[in-house]
Amino acid sequence: MAEKLLKFVSVSRAMPDKRPAAERRADFGEIYAGFAARFAQVQASRCSQCGVPFCQVHCPLNNNIPDWLKLTAEGRLEEAYEISAATNTFPEICGRICPQDRLCEGNCVIEQSGHGTVTIGAIEKHVTDTAFEMGWVQPVKPIRELGQSIGIIGAGPAGLSAGEALRRKGYQVTIYDRHDRVGGLLIYGIPNFKLDKQVVVRREKLLREGGIKFELNIEIGRDISLDDLRQRHDAVLIATGVYKARDLAAPGSGAKGIVPALQYLTAANRDGLGDNVAEIASGELSARDKNVVVIGGGDTAMDCVRTAIRQGARSVKCLYRRDRANMPGSQREVANAEEEGVEFIWQSAPAAFLDDEAGKVKAVRAERIHLGMPDGTGRQTPRVIEGSAFDLPADLVVKALGFEPEDLPQRLKAPALSITKANTVRVNWRNLTTTIPGVFAAGDIVRGASLVVWAIRDGRDAAAGIDTYLQESSRKAAAE
Repeated sequence: MAEKLLKFVSVSRAMPDKRPAAERRADFGEIYAGFAARFAQVQASRCSQCGVPFCQVHCPLNNNIPDWLKLTAEGRLEEAYEISAATNTFPEICGRICPQDRLCEGNCVIEQSGHGTVTIGAIEKHVTDTAFEMGWVQPVKPIRELGQSIGIIGAGPAGLSAGEALRRKGYQVTIYDRHDRVGGLLIYGIPNFKLDKQVVVRREKLLREGGIKFELNIEIGRDISLDDLRQRHDAVLIATGVYKARDLAAPGSGAKGIVPALQYLTAANRDGLGDNVAEIASGELSARDKNVVVIGGGDTAMDCVRTAIRQGARSVKCLYRRDRANMPGSQREVANAEEEGVEFIWQSAPAAFLDDEAGKVKAVRAERIHLGMPDGTGRQTPRVIEGSAFDLPADLVVKALGFEPEDLPQRLKAPALSITKANTVRVNWRNLTTTIPGVFAAGDIVRGASLVVWAIRDGRDAAAGIDTYLQESSRKAAAE
């Protein structure tokens, strides 16, 4: 059916309808509508079916994108879903939150030739949402049950993807998490306007129906030691993610009203989930009627500024020390934020925080930045312009400067767990084993703060490593 493809010369790139900015400012609903079936077919038909599919090469999961685009163009959506799900544990999530403009779509061959990329993310979302609607997505049903069990620390994307892969092979899987809901940052770190929480809950339900057990509100190292967990299970996977906020050492940084990004986003997400959040009720972590300044230029910063808009802020400004071209976050998210009324203060960095008599922040003193010569990574080095200081009124300041690993050996009470200079867990990347026998690690805790799609990849790789380890252990036990 080749006649259904290579339409990029006659069909223009198009995204699903996006809700008007004025409308979406008023709620936390997802901003894009879904593709109509015919429209998804037409957009998929733009794929050029390259000999070397750079979209697939630049996908951390190496998703077989050209094949499921071809099947979508031919109207064979159930097969398209099967191909997509073969390499991606959560395609409905990646289709919504992956920075496709930096990964698959940004490396699409027809994008490079000036025809506009295939809208891969929106089509992936359409295929998977259709699969759920049609009942094609079913819980895992192992061919046979195995007696060995795995304990997974962390119910975020790395832990969940590993758990699904191991359960598919028949292992008994229990996932532990210190929070009260499954999903990690998918639930508490990413706002609803990017990822509706029911999408995560729907996947959790499938995992439970497939036989995965969850032990929530349990912190390993506090409620159960890592050694106890190793006694309970034949293998353990550490997939805790990274939650420690990077801080900013500047005069006045201890003023009231200056908060880390995750604390702010978690409160907003809990409020959206119907929890009684005292900090929202008191106004401490609400942006309503406030001048808000968010410091940072990544996707977390974009989540914060767009959340503040929806909470009814008087003004929202994003302070970033580099220019737009050097932002680490998705350019698509920057554009969405600008449409919704966020003002970006480029090439500026905070020098101090000013507070009032009650010790509450009232302004951010910032300095203009000149981008100098490139450093070793190729990025231009920021230099402060002397005498360029200016003040930004601020009733709420959110620091979105990234995340670092916690002191995991101390938290887990596991001194034998080796870490790197960056405090990530040291692993053998061939199989993701740690320095403790039978203990593996995956996701941000080994990679550093990264993307959900990389966490999914690491979780699947760790599952393969655990499977090999347990099979070898079984063979050795049988030989003895």
